[in-house]
Amino acid sequence: MHLVMAGVTAPSHVYPGLGLIAELVARGHRVSYVVGHRLAGLVARTGAEPVCHDSVMPQADEHWTDDPGAAMQVFLDDAMTALPVIRGLPKPDAVLYDIGGFAGRVAAHHWGVPAIQLSTAYVAWEGIEQDRAEFNAALEASPTGSRYFATLRRWLADNGMDVDADEFLGTPPSCVVLIPRVLQPNADRVDPRYVFAGPCIDSARRTGWTPEPGDDRPLVYVALGTAYTDRRDIYRACLDGLAGDHRIVLATGKVDPAELGPLPDGVIADRTQPQLDVLEHASVFVSHAGMGSAAESLWFGVPTVLLPQAVDQTDNADTLERIGAGVRPAEPLDAANLRAAVETALGKADRARELRDEVRAHGGTEVAASAVELLCPNP
Repeated sequence: MHLVMAGVTAPSHVYPGLGLIAELVARGHRVSYVVGHRLAGLVARTGAEPVCHDSVMPQADEHWTDDPGAAMQVFLDDAMTALPVIRGLPKPDAVLYDIGGFAGRVAAHHWGVPAIQLSTAYVAWEGIEQDRAEFNAALEASPTGSRYFATLRRWLADNGMDVDADEFLGTPPSCVVLIPRVLQPNADRVDPRYVFAGPCIDSARRTGWTPEPGDDRPLVYVALGTAYTDRRDIYRACLDGLAGDHRIVLATGKVDPAELGPLPDGVIADRTQPQLDVLEHASVFVSHAGMGSAAESLWFGVPTVLLPQAVDQTDNADTLERIGAGVRPAEPLDAANLRAAVETALGKADRARELRDEVRAHGGTEVAASAVELLCPNP
């Protein structure tokens, strides 16, 4: 079977599906994965064929707008850039597409083949339009939102898609959900045809990293994702509040670790860290609560200290608190309050392990790959 995957050129969108793509390739399927040039290497490791386009998505060290309409426009502009590349491929048996990979659904319509969304975040639930009516009305009334919806409607019409823009954005024809059901808002109102496979952990991201032996201090992993990482204040508070009686593995992102000065004993700092390996050994995860990190913290049963920065992170943090897997530090965010939050999180270890077992019971990669196969026509 030949599958086309329409991705989004952002690590937080690519990483969650790589394990699934690798499994589909291992099962003998051919996968053409459309993505920007800079992430082609991640895709190639799965055995899929990278099909590259000139992505307009911001790179990790570039500014990401806080304006919702402008941010949505970036995803749409990127999809419009990718569509001609996708349509230049031979007709596949089905199209897989990221939640922001709109070009995949449009291309599937053009070819008359199934379109299967791989949701790396929330999937739409019954009544979502009413629940978000006030937000959506304000968005569409804003200058950037008005431009976005006008562009989207024109693009859909130009490509022969007679579908309402809100429906196109919110309701996929079929979906394999790559987040734990426990992180899904209004899970009881999600269409039962959508398959919750949960996290698809990609073994190729493992490096074999392990902490130095003979040190039984709690290991605290600190990482704020890939976009909102210019937070010297947070890194400094972690060092000042935890060093000495904790081990710390720190991913500094946009910050040069040298700017933090000499590191205390038991502290490892670099711009990136092998997250899956570190989480396997971590006692606490100080996290921005991005969806990928939230899902991986649950997969490994690691309680979290929550420092949401933007977009969906506040909602994710609220959920992790509600289910007993995370805690927010008190204000102000200083060394003492961060240390107190870590101590509280350590007390949630039993609950985090319970959730780990629940999340792994979804089935992960095997269930996701089987769901894709069932949703595709017989080749």
